[in-house]
Amino acid sequence: MRLRLTPRDDSYYEMFADFANNLVLASRLLVELISEDADRETIAEKMRQCEQAGDERAHAIMRRLNASFVTPFDREDIYRLASSLDNVMDALEAAVDFIGLYQLDRLPKGIIDQVGILERAAELTAEAMPRLRSMRNLSGYWVEINRLENQADQVYRRLLAHLFSGEYDALTVLKLKDVVDQLEAAADAFEHVANTVESIAVKEA
Repeated sequence: MRLRLTPRDDSYYEMFADFANNLVLASRLLVELISEDADRETIAEKMRQCEQAGDERAHAIMRRLNASFVTPFDREDIYRLASSLDNVMDALEAAVDFIGLYQLDRLPKGIIDQVGILERAAELTAEAMPRLRSMRNLSGYWVEINRLENQADQVYRRLLAHLFSGEYDALTVLKLKDVVDQLEAAADAFEHVANTVESIAVKEA
C-alpha cells in the first residue's frame, strides 16, 4: 500500500506577505505623524489597529505552525521570521505612542531621516516576502536592508550626539531618546527579518 504524504502547507507565503504589507501601512502612518498639522490622535489610533492586526497575524502563523506537519522551510525559521516582523510592528507602534504621550511637538530632523529609512525598509520587505515561494531574486533585498540598517545606525548616533549637545533640557532629552531608541529598534528588527530570509534562502539553495 502506497503511503500518502501530508501535503506541504504553503499558506505561510501569503501570511508573511500580508504581515509585511501591514508594516508598510504602519511606516506610512509614522511618516504622516511627523508631518506638519498631523492629526496625532487619529494616526495613533490607526497605528494601534495596525499593531493589533500584526499581533493577530503573528498568532495566526504560530497556530498554523503548531498544526502543520510539513512546512515549506524550517519551523525555527518560520518562528524567527514571524517574531522579527512582529518586533518591527511593536517598535513602530511604541515610537508613535511615545510621541503622543510625551506631547512632542518639535522633533529633531534626524527623526525624519530615521522614519524615511524605515518606510523604505518596509517597502523592500513587502516586495521580498512573495519571492519566498520561489527563493529567487532575494539577495538584493537583504543586501539593501543591511545597507539601510547601517545608514540608520549612523543617523541614530548623530541623533544621540544632537540630543546631548545641550540644546534640550534633560527631561526632553529622555523623552526624545525613547522615541529614537524605538525607531532604531525597528531598523534592527528589519535587519533581523532580512537575515532570516537570507538564512532560509541559503538552506533552500
